[in-house]
Amino acid sequence: MREAAFVISDPCDEPVNAPALSNMAAQRRNLIQSHQSWTDDLPLCQLCGVGTATNCEYGPNGKGVQSHPNEDGHLRFRGEDGCFLYGVFNGYDGGRVASFAAQCLTAELLLGQLNSSHTDADVRRILTQAFDVVEKSYFETIDDALAEKAHLSNYLLPHNENVSFHQNQKVQERLKELEQEVSGGAMAVVALILNNKLYIASVGTNRALLCKSSSDGQNQVLQIGRPHSTDNEEELQRLAALGVDPARVRQAAQIAGQSSTRRLGDYRVKFSYGEIDLLSTAKSKPVVAEPEIHGSQSLDNVTGFLLLLSEGLINALESAHGPEQANQEIVAMVAAELALQSSLEAVAQSVVERVKRLHHDVYVSGRQRAPFCSRHEDMTLLIRTLDYPPADAAPAQGEEDGIVGEVEPQRGRIYPVSVPYSNSQSTSKTSVTLSLVMPSQNTLTNGTNTASTLEEGTPTPRQSPTATLQSTNTQTQSSSSSSGDGRLFRQRGSQAAKPDETGRVPPYVDFTQFYRLWGGDHSEGQSAHGGLGPQ
Repeated sequence: MREAAFVISDPCDEPVNAPALSNMAAQRRNLIQSHQSWTDDLPLCQLCGVGTATNCEYGPNGKGVQSHPNEDGHLRFRGEDGCFLYGVFNGYDGGRVASFAAQCLTAELLLGQLNSSHTDADVRRILTQAFDVVEKSYFETIDDALAEKAHLSNYLLPHNENVSFHQNQKVQERLKELEQEVSGGAMAVVALILNNKLYIASVGTNRALLCKSSSDGQNQVLQIGRPHSTDNEEELQRLAALGVDPARVRQAAQIAGQSSTRRLGDYRVKFSYGEIDLLSTAKSKPVVAEPEIHGSQSLDNVTGFLLLLSEGLINALESAHGPEQANQEIVAMVAAELALQSSLEAVAQSVVERVKRLHHDVYVSGRQRAPFCSRHEDMTLLIRTLDYPPADAAPAQGEEDGIVGEVEPQRGRIYPVSVPYSNSQSTSKTSVTLSLVMPSQNTLTNGTNTASTLEEGTPTPRQSPTATLQSTNTQTQSSSSSSGDGRLFRQRGSQAAKPDETGRVPPYVDFTQFYRLWGGDHSEGQSAHGGLGPQ
């Protein structure tokens, strides 16, 4: 680490050299901005959309106030040789690390480092090296500030009686400024598509979900990877091997204010972990920036979408409804919005707004989970479609003029959903009842379009649609599947039932057996109320 830009030779000297400090700060800013200039000419990917919401803390009247500037970041670029790069970064204690990581990681991956001839092993190696470069480069940008901070801290040692009150106050103010400049870190989840194969690299607690229709006719949602958190058994074992007490880590639930066991930046847990009681027994650096990489996974013949979610978005939804069905809820919301809107940017933003409203509504309701929803952090959602047909942008033929005739019916969609991730190591299967088939935006009568039934056909954020799913949880991913025809979309017009002479559609379910059994057990109630069943 380089020495500070000024040296205090006499304790009575003024310890602050403003021009030198200004020059160091300018050099650090230039280094950060240089990464951004390298990537300015890279084209944005048009196959994805990003939705965001800033943090919010609710008052007693239910009104929200932003408590700090947005600290999340993201990237979405299209490179050469069919290479695409996406990322969501969840910053804390400032957005510097998230912003730097988004810029630097792009420069380390899309400026000629990757090409179509690379093997899976090559890609994983390049991804790992890129994260390592990001970590080292970031600390280089704050190197001088850290050296200055250490120097001034030594200057204020208790035994230094020659420091005047005025000097002490000035040094304390400067130390506070430096702490704000160097503190903070970020979690990251990055998706790379190369040769139509998907790679996921993650550090921390953000999440990646892949929704696809598999070749065996099952509609699946995979949570790729496990969060690097204090309740992750593999991470606890890694810390235990370094001499850290895993039971204490699990009980504390946080390390230096964050639940993540891997993160970018955060000099306190990287260079001063010996001073942190929970980590003081570690034989080497316990909190690392090494990514966990999953892939490759072929995207050939895959129809669906990829979701990258920040920790703030996940926590907001889980705070409102519990963690049990967070994955299937967010996937159902995305699928519902994709059926309604052709703009991916609008789809992503609408989903984030839905989660934000859910979180707020639970808080003001005063219900059981209201105490968990007094505030939420910044939220970011990135959606990348995979051969997913967009929503119809224009009304069906004849609909503009109010004409109801023989027109092509719009397609209904199957909404694949996932059983949420479990931290247990169990591989037992569980059943969850969820709705998969959603009607198209228009009512079908004899295969023709009539009136719009958008309100009835579109699930609200609180609705969970129905079919039995089988879920298998593993150490690296969770998946769920539902029986189907192997496609996320299908024509339903030919299946529409014909109405009778009164205009009613016959029931799809025969309740005869139900009424017979009910009547046998409630014969007295039936006679008193005129019987049960359709009248």
